[in-house]
Amino acid sequence: MADSRGSTLSPDCNGNDEIESVARNYAEIIVIRHGETEWNADHRIQGHLDVDLNDIGRQQAYVVAERLSKEPKISAVYSSDLKRAFHTAEIIAKCCGVLEVVKDPDLRERHLGDLQGIVFHEIAKIKPEAHKAFISHRRDQEIPGGGESLNQLCERCTSGLQRIAKKHLGERVVVVTHGGTIRALHRRASSHGQSVGKVLNTSVNVFHLSAEDEWSIKSWGDVSHLKRTGFLESGFGGDSTSG
Repeated sequence: MADSRGSTLSPDCNGNDEIESVARNYAEIIVIRHGETEWNADHRIQGHLDVDLNDIGRQQAYVVAERLSKEPKISAVYSSDLKRAFHTAEIIAKCCGVLEVVKDPDLRERHLGDLQGIVFHEIAKIKPEAHKAFISHRRDQEIPGGGESLNQLCERCTSGLQRIAKKHLGERVVVVTHGGTIRALHRRASSHGQSVGKVLNTSVNVFHLSAEDEWSIKSWGDVSHLKRTGFLESGFGGDSTSG
């Protein structure tokens, strides 16, 4: 893997066999935002459009994968079926000794309708009705062009994560998904349903989900793996811009 300075990096991925005790009545789910894409760098809205990682995004994926490989054993890796998440998840799975990545469309980003593919600062001019819907404070407001409301996003991704948790009680699993989706998961898990700030690319967010559908957040927004290497901390789309 080549970094932005032209040197080659080889992730030290050993696939840790250490098993950390997780209580049998909950799953520990490590939720990670995908690495950077060229559209993230351009501030272009992605939504359900299938944009792949750029070079920096692949570097970020290798660094978070190396980090996870040195932590207690991962039982499974799940991912959104969009390439930017799936290719991040593939790198993590290989590094952690997991044989396959399970694709789950319920882990996709919010569908942003007519705004998809447009540079963020141009959406009010190009698609004023969709922009008005996008900035609405109504959680049931859908976006013209087939876009989801915040409530629809929340129902889709939270039910998907709970389904994964019930399959892996007593285990640690990785889920690779998107900024808007992670914000919705945080809202479900937080005690007062409060919003959260920017979700950076390859940030690590740890949830505990019980068999009784009780949610808690063990840790949030950890990008220490990026800080140690000097790799870019990027995050367009990880806040209310979604994408």
